Amino acid sequence: MNGWDQRIATFGATRELLALLANPADPQALAEAERLFWMTLASGWFTAFADADFPDFVPAVSTHLHCVGTNPDFIYATATIDGSGSYVLSGERGEGLFLLMDIAAGGLGVMDTPGPSLALVDFDDLSLGAQGRFSLLLSATRPADWTGDWHQLDPSARSLSLRQASYDWGEGHGARIAIDRIDQPHRPRRRTAADIAKRLDALAAYPRRLSGMAMSFIAAQRGKHLWNRLEHDDWAGRGGVQGQHYYQGLFRLEPDQALVLETELPERVRYWNVQLSDLLWNSIDWVNHQSSLNGGQAVIDADGRFRAVIALEDPGVPNWLDPGGNLEGAIMLRWTEASSGPKPTLRLVELADLRAQLPPDTPAVSPEEREAQLRQRRRGVQLRRRW
Repeated sequence: MNGWDQRIATFGATRELLALLANPADPQALAEAERLFWMTLASGWFTAFADADFPDFVPAVSTHLHCVGTNPDFIYATATIDGSGSYVLSGERGEGLFLLMDIAAGGLGVMDTPGPSLALVDFDDLSLGAQGRFSLLLSATRPADWTGDWHQLDPSARSLSLRQASYDWGEGHGARIAIDRIDQPHRPRRRTAADIAKRLDALAAYPRRLSGMAMSFIAAQRGKHLWNRLEHDDWAGRGGVQGQHYYQGLFRLEPDQALVLETELPERVRYWNVQLSDLLWNSIDWVNHQSSLNGGQAVIDADGRFRAVIALEDPGVPNWLDPGGNLEGAIMLRWTEASSGPKPTLRLVELADLRAQLPPDTPAVSPEEREAQLRQRRRGVQLRRRW
């Protein structure tokens, strides 16, 4: 079997993951699973040919590649590095809520193997010049003549992962970042046939790896019977942001029902959001659905609590979470750099009784107001730099 045929066979073997579906005989579930396999193949292209000598921040997840619970409020980017090298990051911090970079010994890239987080860089801790400009050196030791910011690079470092957060989508300007390796001459090279083959082999196997991660996560949630309830996780060393509380679970409802999420807010919190995903752990299309809310978008009730309503049809309340036609799916809520991590509650109610289950001063949102809100949301997403 030649290389092409072998790679097609490798990609085709991803279908073995179908056994992880709750109902592998459901045509809808099968179609959506196949869509996930192709999506993860496309996602893998961004990192399959990454080069630690010529790094570049690439968007392996986005509004279109929205697998593994992509956060709607984040613009993600990842770059491959060599921990023995020296790298300069330069650019502008931007006007977003924060810009964080995780330095890790592994990652989710096609050529990566999993590895722990080694350090977290908050760009607000850098010496920002005019227009928020920065220059950050990552290296084993600090050169005597280096006058900018410096961070020691662990020799086991293999990847950099950026998260740029925003509450106000499309407002202000985003971060601009360039990365350059400076400890060796700039001498681009042509890839050998053997190197191309190696990377294509890994790319063909990637959908099984990344789709398997997503489908196994949801299967584990189902195995814990987390229907309409939440568990705590910190995702430490598995792609999560350091110092973040995650609450995650599954939702299940009928067309004439609503699921009310309610929580206290931490006294201090840098960022928070809640979002919905489907049962393949794809974030529900947040461009065209209000399937997520963050601390800037949410309406807080007079008693200081946050209440949101998951319902198939618009219930006419500000904090509607639209499941995008899914009667079952996943929920995740994050508290980032918070003074506490309040646990949300979920309760299933009849849609006809919803208003009685909410504070009496809960505002009513008309269809016209929702239409305007959704169109503004859609414009805001598109005005952000996403790739």
